[in-house]
Amino acid sequence: MSISTQKKNIFKRFVKQTLFSLLGTATDTVVLWILSDFVFNGYAAEYIISPIISFECANVVNFFICSNWIWNERTKDSSKLTVFKRFIGFNISYTGTFFLKLGLIQLIKLLAGWDVVWCNLVALMISGIANFILNEKVVFRFKGTDSGRRQ
Repeated sequence: MSISTQKKNIFKRFVKQTLFSLLGTATDTVVLWILSDFVFNGYAAEYIISPIISFECANVVNFFICSNWIWNERTKDSSKLTVFKRFIGFNISYTGTFFLKLGLIQLIKLLAGWDVVWCNLVALMISGIANFILNEKVVFRFKGTDSGRRQ
């Protein structure tokens, strides 16, 4: 596969992840809003516990989208064990970028004084780029050796 084709495929996957991450973002935002406005009270509950729970809900949504639509050519022959292992890797990589997001929420709150939902949306945009890179290069990396090509 030519470098030009590889770049086009990467760009297509980036666009797909960006578009379909909106479902994860919507999940994250709605769950965060419900938890922070109706379930929890206090700074730690609203700005730390609520984002953790909303993140994990969005994580499940994002994993199924990534596995079944964005990187589906790399996951076609996956056994249940492989899917489980991939979910663990996905969760670890997203957890790493979650800590980036959590730090950004705190920083934006400190600098701008915005509500947690607005802080979260900005932090999601920044951490989304890191998530794509980890998905492309680590979690859903192409493992096929028969054709010698990389996607």
